[in-house]
Amino acid sequence: MAIEELNLGVTCDMHVHVREGTMCELVTPTIREGGISVAYIMPNLQPPITTLDRVINYKETLQKIAPKTTFLMSFYLSKDLTPALIHEAARVGAIQGVKCYPAGVTTNSAAGVDPNDFSAFYPIFQAMEEEGLVLNLHGEKPSVSNGHEDDIHVLNAEEKFLPALSKLHSDFPNLKIILEHCTTEAAINAINEINKDVKNASDVRVAATLTAHHLYLTIDDWAGNPINFCKPVAKLPRDKRALVEAAISGKPYFFFGTDSAPHPLSNKAKHIGVCAGVFSQSLAIPYVAQVFEENDSLDKLKGFVSTSGLQFYNVKCEQLKSKDNVIIYRNKQIIPETISDNKGTIIAPFKAGDELNWTVRWESV
Repeated sequence: MAIEELNLGVTCDMHVHVREGTMCELVTPTIREGGISVAYIMPNLQPPITTLDRVINYKETLQKIAPKTTFLMSFYLSKDLTPALIHEAARVGAIQGVKCYPAGVTTNSAAGVDPNDFSAFYPIFQAMEEEGLVLNLHGEKPSVSNGHEDDIHVLNAEEKFLPALSKLHSDFPNLKIILEHCTTEAAINAINEINKDVKNASDVRVAATLTAHHLYLTIDDWAGNPINFCKPVAKLPRDKRALVEAAISGKPYFFFGTDSAPHPLSNKAKHIGVCAGVFSQSLAIPYVAQVFEENDSLDKLKGFVSTSGLQFYNVKCEQLKSKDNVIIYRNKQIIPETISDNKGTIIAPFKAGDELNWTVRWESV
């Protein structure tokens, strides 16, 4: 008998962009609309978040907009961070991690780091390891930084980064590391290899987030379609199959992170310089539920969107702004063509105009 309804409990999206200003006001409420209880917020604003006051103020702004959503915050890895700042931020509970962007790989990453040599940041990583904080890696080697010496391009940039991931884990075996928004079979294999001897979920030190859109897309879906263009780009059919297999595997080191990244529709429709990012926040859980249903794995959905991410980040019940359960139920809905604040901010959601089989509601505990 087909499942008609499923209680997912407290859900989490461990990779979210909500921007600032009018865009932030528009998209932040959609986190809950999409069926998400806990959201881990990315720090790549302009300028990036590298101070304690800034991260605290940003969280307060988000909390005012969406008081029932639990926000987990992060610093942007840069030369402005110090071990002392990491210890202080951890002591007051201001951050749960630090996001590493290789310079130039994606939106607002100009202040990022050189992924060929992380040694300058080893004191930061040591402080993070001591505090139990998470290192969030945008796992791509930028193609422009080395004059294409290694023939790095958008299709192999992630695979070229994997040796750096292995070295970081080797040098800091107790540091929690996430390879964010995986897009390749090679990345999935690397995460599986690192975890081959892990017996318990509590022992996982290297994990990976998987997005909703990468479970749907391949290169043919974004070539010529700016709405589906993101960084890292969707890859080949075999890569998508590997991502889906990882998502539905039930393994605790693969969990949900939408990498939902809103851009004004005008910036996605430009004929040159199209912004990288897919907006999936408003229907996050229904998107993923559809993939799990199509692969006869709805019984594994709660682990992917709830249990595994919460455990890796050690989210405590007392941190939650709302303990309501997320319920998905079988109810068809059409994805809107656009979402707007009626003040001029317009974005296009992922798979606009398509039909989804699932709808979200909230149930008080």
